[in-house]
Amino acid sequence: MSIMDAVTSLFVRKMVAAAGSRVDGPALLKSVGLDPDGKVDPKTMVAAGVYYDLLETIADECDVTDLPLRTGASMRCDDYGALGLAFKAAPTLFGSFSRISRYARLWTSVVEYDLQPDGENTWFTLHRAGPRRLGLRLSNEATLASATAISREVSPHGTFSPVEVHLIHPAPSFIARHESYFGCPVFFGSDRDALLISRETMSGANKLGDEGITKFLLGHLDQALAQIADTRSLKDMIARALSEGLPKMEDVARRLGMSVRSLHRRLAEDGLTFQTLTENTRRELAEGLLRDQRYSIAEIAFLTGFSEQSPFNRAFKRWTGSTPAAYRKGSSGPKMTT
Repeated sequence: MSIMDAVTSLFVRKMVAAAGSRVDGPALLKSVGLDPDGKVDPKTMVAAGVYYDLLETIADECDVTDLPLRTGASMRCDDYGALGLAFKAAPTLFGSFSRISRYARLWTSVVEYDLQPDGENTWFTLHRAGPRRLGLRLSNEATLASATAISREVSPHGTFSPVEVHLIHPAPSFIARHESYFGCPVFFGSDRDALLISRETMSGANKLGDEGITKFLLGHLDQALAQIADTRSLKDMIARALSEGLPKMEDVARRLGMSVRSLHRRLAEDGLTFQTLTENTRRELAEGLLRDQRYSIAEIAFLTGFSEQSPFNRAFKRWTGSTPAAYRKGSSGPKMTT
């Protein structure tokens, strides 16, 4: 998994909300840099490793067997912005799922999707690299539960159910809630993370399908994809420059072949400043490197633009509420599922 991998903060907020009163929701959101009272913005991203850590913290505090199901059930197409509207406006469910496959990068850089025919059915498969730690497994379950919820939303009768659900990781202590939620057999320990959907269901008309709206939205989403790629390239450039010290906006703009004013304007369109983007990049880079035992904390301080370890320690404590050493210890390996 890349150290720059991230997921939309929408998922983080939904998971915390689904945990309810069993956890201190505001404290959890603050721990990953989100304002508990702030506006929900799907474009605000959280490092994937930080997200998995948060899910495992929730698992330490309560039973998470049905947490992904409750999270998925809470999802609505409108939560996804233009992508959700495009999902609703597709003429058929196959068209809806095709849009997830194409535009998934708008809300995550850690998951890819594909659609593959299998006789009379179609596999909707998610691919997520990395160790099968508990946080990743919970996230995979929530992703498939979310796809099920928004499919029910666009179905004329609200009755979507897959033929089968498959998950690579082992089953929790009981799976009755999973089979009740999905309305079909759920197979754990499988060779894939996927929904198997019938041809009849995939070819059925969506109740809000609209070709005119679809063309407009797809153009908007294509532009958003290009913008995402540009922002990630910028973060990668900042990450590479950090070993030489804190990069200056003038230097980054010059490397990109644009003026400082143009770079400032482009970042402002994403609701960002250069300082915020640099700080986020340093944090994501530090968290990723701390999960890699090959680097000492002193080396990580240098690679993230700090001249000494002590200011790095203070900055990391401000970012996460934890020291680098404690964070590394807590991220040293996968936890057991409940």
